[in-house]
Amino acid sequence: MRSVSRDRAAVLAVDGGNSKAELALVDADGTLLALVHGPTISHQAVGLERGMANLRALVSKATKLAGIEGPAGAADRAVYCLAGADYPSDVRALRGAIEALGMSSSVVVLNDTFAALRAGSHRPWGVALICGQGINACAVAPNGRTARFDAVGSFSGDWGGARGVGLAGVAAAARGADGRGPRTALQRLVPAYFGLRSPAALTRALYLERIDELRLTELAPVVFDAATAGDAVARSIIDRLADELGAMGTALIRRLALGRADPDVVLAGGVFRATDSGFYERLEAAVHAAAPGARFARLAAPPVLGAALLGLDAIDRPAAASHAAEARLRAQILAREPDAA
Repeated sequence: MRSVSRDRAAVLAVDGGNSKAELALVDADGTLLALVHGPTISHQAVGLERGMANLRALVSKATKLAGIEGPAGAADRAVYCLAGADYPSDVRALRGAIEALGMSSSVVVLNDTFAALRAGSHRPWGVALICGQGINACAVAPNGRTARFDAVGSFSGDWGGARGVGLAGVAAAARGADGRGPRTALQRLVPAYFGLRSPAALTRALYLERIDELRLTELAPVVFDAATAGDAVARSIIDRLADELGAMGTALIRRLALGRADPDVVLAGGVFRATDSGFYERLEAAVHAAAPGARFARLAAPPVLGAALLGLDAIDRPAAASHAAEARLRAQILAREPDAA
């Protein structure tokens, strides 16, 4: 994108995960001025000081591409949708550190689930179910009320995501092999994925840390494939995942009284690349029991689009102008690969 000199952008939008961050600068009419990605800015992953240094470097890269002089005062408003913005104390600490950088006139800090919801829906309300390495969800009502979960793992009652499915697959393989559980194709498929011959060999490799436990997330497609092929044990794991996601969606719908509405239900995260029809049918049936008019869509756009749209939503103007700006930005972001910072 060729740089053209300008004073500032209308919106600075950031989607910040635990491993990377993506940032967009956007004009009020939805024109994409710059789109960059780089290392994480997560205070949980790298600490607040380093995270803010990474953020400033990202903004410096983006302003240069957009023809804006330096990161100071780069935008009228900024929306940060960040992993780890879980509790009010997190949000306060992040907002304070971001505001100290002086890169925008106003700063909004939200949990990253809200970026996925807005990116996947053409309306500023609905439900998002996130299933990546872990699991999370959020919802926004037509009147602007929000709801989500603490989503801090087993402490908040969470199960699921690629890690949960992978670990359940390992456990099912071990139990099937030693007689505590039913026989299952996972006894062969799970250790074979790591080049091993038996569940016992995999258990030992994990115990001795010869295989990093983080790699268990890689087993989710193995479990999905076994379920699709008819393995009853694998199917029970996938059914449990569908039920967990359905319970989250149902709880949010009830908390925000969306049962008589037609909320978009956005499915975001790597696990939703699965094509198993039984998984989606079970999930959709659970949510439709609470909101028969719910409409499902898998997220196809990068979540940074959602952060940018939340910023554009805050501009007071006629609905037609808002819709045109959204359409322009969606088309431009979907057509572009971000520049590395």
